[in-house]
Amino acid sequence: MNEEFIGALKEIVKEKNVSEDFLFKAIEDALVSAYKKNYSKYTNNAQSVKVTINRETGEIHVYAQKKVIDGLWDEITEIELEDAKEIDPRYEEGDIVEIEVTPREFGRVAAQNAKQVVVQRIKEAEKEIIYNEFLEKQHDIITGIVLRKEKDNVFINLGKMETILGPNEQIPSEPYNFNERIKLYIVEVKKNSKGPQVVISRTHPGLVKRLFELEVPEIFTGVVEIKNISREAGSRSKVAVFSHDENVDPMGACVGPKGVRVQNIVDELNNEKIDIIKWSESPEEFISNSLSPAKVLNVEIVDEENKCAKIVVDDSQLSLAIGKEGQNVRLAARLTGWKIDIKSKSQADKENVEA
Repeated sequence: MNEEFIGALKEIVKEKNVSEDFLFKAIEDALVSAYKKNYSKYTNNAQSVKVTINRETGEIHVYAQKKVIDGLWDEITEIELEDAKEIDPRYEEGDIVEIEVTPREFGRVAAQNAKQVVVQRIKEAEKEIIYNEFLEKQHDIITGIVLRKEKDNVFINLGKMETILGPNEQIPSEPYNFNERIKLYIVEVKKNSKGPQVVISRTHPGLVKRLFELEVPEIFTGVVEIKNISREAGSRSKVAVFSHDENVDPMGACVGPKGVRVQNIVDELNNEKIDIIKWSESPEEFISNSLSPAKVLNVEIVDEENKCAKIVVDDSQLSLAIGKEGQNVRLAARLTGWKIDIKSKSQADKENVEA
């Protein structure tokens, strides 16, 4: 190893943003193994060996580490106290003496091993850096670029890595065109043998939440809080919001001037409908609000323990309250956590008469 190699190493450290200490320590550890393998006649696996590299010149030194013993037991791993004191009078029994044993041609062996270790450790370090960067963004939004579609999967470029948007994480109505920029929700970041694995989604309710945080300053600052979200991706979402400031209307803040804030989110989600619901501590009020845009006449808590409620709406509002294929009441039930039984006013009146 020489100064030119050390200079190249330091350039790699800067370019790849890896720790210089990490790289040199990895090379030194590898050289210990190389020494034991190539110079086994001088050593055995029990011997402790230390290798140092001068960070400026690349000069390499190999030291055998021997324990000071008063009475010789093992010539390879131990040194007599009397011999140790000849090296340095300050040595005492139990100390470790380092004796240089650098072979004459060890530099050639070192260079070969160093190159292999540098390539391997840089790959490992880059994987670790990428993993940590994405781990910080877990449960947050990231912008990706569509690369290609293969079967049911969409391959996405996240900048420093490529990942897959699986079929269950795709909004059904979206085309995912080549080079299209889309916002994605990072569901999970995992480690595996090939490097970091980033699980992304366009269907997760967290995407809606993060988009509102980006668009609505009152949510970002904590004045308005998103209490819950129920979503059927690509079709409709219901978002329950609450204001910690009585002077701030949570629904108005989310809608924005002329509806621009919520419209930006709708556009990002490929025209997915979004109902903004005012959250309430009162189950009756919250359930009533959750069935928006339908108007509710009455909410009766049938079973508080099992969270069952009966709702009465005007006859003209029944189909709106239930929604197409039951979607509105289904989303309302998920949003509130209550089982909702909807009756029209005429149905309810008939049941009351029969009772």
